[in-house]
Amino acid sequence: MIYAFDTYYYEDHANTVCIAFEDWTSEKESEIFTEKTEISSDYESGAFYKRELPCIISLLKKITLKEGDIIIVDGYVTLNNDGKIGLGGYLYDALEQKYPIIGIAKNEFAAPDSLRKNIFRGESKTPLFLTVKGADSDEILKKVEQMHGPYRIPTLLKKLDQFSRA
Repeated sequence: MIYAFDTYYYEDHANTVCIAFEDWTSEKESEIFTEKTEISSDYESGAFYKRELPCIISLLKKITLKEGDIIIVDGYVTLNNDGKIGLGGYLYDALEQKYPIIGIAKNEFAAPDSLRKNIFRGESKTPLFLTVKGADSDEILKKVEQMHGPYRIPTLLKKLDQFSRA
């Protein structure tokens, strides 16, 4: 199963959503998990994970992960060539490096990262930015390119973003 997570922040709470789907080419989700939580920390530039990681960990308690499952986060797994990690890297470590973590970001991170891959989908001239831990990034890049939908952002990831804002 593939589990994609996103969190949207309101003034007084965070809304975290996970869409589960069976295959990279799936058009529809198998299940949706949601949770509203208190915001545990203020936004801190360069430390986004401190705000979002507790939300994802909390929602993961409602999900039984199995061997072979994959997790997608809206953001980065690795941030630069010096080994700095992002949200996905912290999640990978929090889950004891048992599950591949795929970071799919919409906005480019400024620091160079030789592990980061650009994904061009549909007619878009603007890439998505892929970072990975626990899986082969070239293999994952091909899978993300095959995800359902004709546009830059795959159908299920667009739906995830919309659900988190609802």
